[in-house]
Amino acid sequence: MEYPLNKTEEQWKEELGEERYRILRQKGTERPHTGTYNLHYEKGTYCCGACNEPLFESNAKFDAHCGWPSFDDSIPGKVKNVLDKSHGMIRTEIVCANCGSHLGHVFNDGPTETGQRYCVNSLSVDFTE
Repeated sequence: MEYPLNKTEEQWKEELGEERYRILRQKGTERPHTGTYNLHYEKGTYCCGACNEPLFESNAKFDAHCGWPSFDDSIPGKVKNVLDKSHGMIRTEIVCANCGSHLGHVFNDGPTETGQRYCVNSLSVDFTE
């Protein structure tokens, strides 16, 4: 897929560092209950860890007890859904609509009226108050 922000994988690797590159560009996952933003509830905006594009508002965040930051909605037009058939499962991957970086997955088991649970790696986002 094409995205507004395009860089070579070498550029991403140099800018992001090894662990963020593994998650954001190679579709990795951090261990549950280890991420900075799992139990983080300050008011502000969660932005893409690769390109700083705003993705989620703090009022959409909730504790899903799954070990990763969870949101019931994204900022309109900022997150794209991609079919993911890896690991013998069928899931919906979520990526930054600006740069295509991997954020996590979205599930239809959220407890709010949206019914959505955007399950996001902490290393995939940065927080701005």
